[in-house]
Amino acid sequence: MADAAAPLSDDARTRVEAAAFRRLLAHLNEARPDVQNIDLMTLAGFCRNCLADWYREAANAEGAALDKDAAREAVYGMPFAQWKAQHQKDATPEQLAAFEAAQAKHAG
Repeated sequence: MADAAAPLSDDARTRVEAAAFRRLLAHLNEARPDVQNIDLMTLAGFCRNCLADWYREAANAEGAALDKDAAREAVYGMPFAQWKAQHQKDATPEQLAAFEAAQAKHAG
C-alpha cells in the first residue's frame, strides 16, 4: 500500500494549477486546434473564449488591467483574428442545432 502524499502548500498548489492550465491551453491550441469552440461549448459548456474571459477576470481581480483582446491572445497564443483565420470554420447547421439544444438544456 502506497503512502498518502503530503498535501500541497498553497504555493505548490498554485504552481500545479498553473501548469495544468498551461497544459490545457497547449492541448487545445497545439494538439487539437481542429476542435471548434462551438463544439466545446456544446459538449463542455465552455470554450477558449470562456477561458480568456476567466483569465481576464482573474487578472483584473489581481489589479492587472487586462482587456479582452490581451486575454484572448494569452489563451490562444496569438491574436484572436489570426487564430480565427487559421483555425476557425463556419459553424455547420448540425453544430448550430446541437449548440441550441445544449443551451436549451441549461436554460431552465
